[in-house]
Amino acid sequence: MKYKVGIIGYGVMGKIRSQAIREIEKAVVVAISEPNADAVVDGIPNVSHDDIINNPDIDVVIVCTPNFLNKSLTIRALRANKHVFCEKPPAFTGADILEIQEAEAASGKKLMYGFNHRHHDSVMHIKKLIDSGEYGKVLWLRGRYGKSVTSDYFNQWRAKKELAGGGILMDQGIHMLDLFLYLSGDFDVVKAEVSNLYWHMDVEDNAFVILKESTTGKVASLHSTMSQWRHLFSLEIFLEKGYMVLNGLITSSMSYGEETLSIAKNRSTAPAATWKDEVVTKYVNNNSWRYEMDHFFDSITDDKAIAIGNSDDAYKLMRIIDKVYDQKDF
Repeated sequence: MKYKVGIIGYGVMGKIRSQAIREIEKAVVVAISEPNADAVVDGIPNVSHDDIINNPDIDVVIVCTPNFLNKSLTIRALRANKHVFCEKPPAFTGADILEIQEAEAASGKKLMYGFNHRHHDSVMHIKKLIDSGEYGKVLWLRGRYGKSVTSDYFNQWRAKKELAGGGILMDQGIHMLDLFLYLSGDFDVVKAEVSNLYWHMDVEDNAFVILKESTTGKVASLHSTMSQWRHLFSLEIFLEKGYMVLNGLITSSMSYGEETLSIAKNRSTAPAATWKDEVVTKYVNNNSWRYEMDHFFDSITDDKAIAIGNSDDAYKLMRIIDKVYDQKDF
């Protein structure tokens, strides 16, 4: 049996999800809802949000809408007895997630969030190595995620707080924060400086975030920016017995450069590691969209809990974002 899917929001992300569903062949998209499109798109009927949510023949709803719609559409779809896959951000606040979790629990259906970076082959390899204990405990993490935007950004929904919920932190930085949590566990101390010094919008163009886990002393540092002027992705993880550095990320535009993972173990005497000690792997294929859809539909078929990108993950993440925005001074 192939699950019948309705996709609400058929822009870039909706089309990416649709393509991944075709590739894994475990479901079929039977309807989309996109206000800025023809009545039929890619051979799929274009109907209203309500038509998808209320259609008893649709098993799964995929939400790929502007941020402000994510919470309400997720809750409505769960209440309509649908499994739901929703793009990030899951909502605007931690309190929003608690509301969503009530609907999730009442429905008994699967809910997964699109934190796609977890599904990159490089990140999966990092996760496996950390969990193995071979490199010891994580001591600290540093993430930089930046891009350049142009003046037409002001005309987009992402530039409006009521539609986006926040700026570059909610857009890009949320992925890096999610990787911090996924790869090293939770944090309980959050310090931040959030600014809009260049673009002067009502959402931030830079976020500097320091996280700490009090019990172990583990620290993470994030800089998320839209004044990078050159797209950048860099994740560094230093552990007791070595390090893992991921630079670049495979995207459709390849504007973040090649996805390159460098790994080295410490030596017993200084210098603890040298450039020649590194094992460098370049990743040339982006399998993440397919892996992500596989995990979602396999969880439905096997009636297993969502292991990667569940609502508990979303709650931990949004609690940190709450604390960051509480420190915003503009």
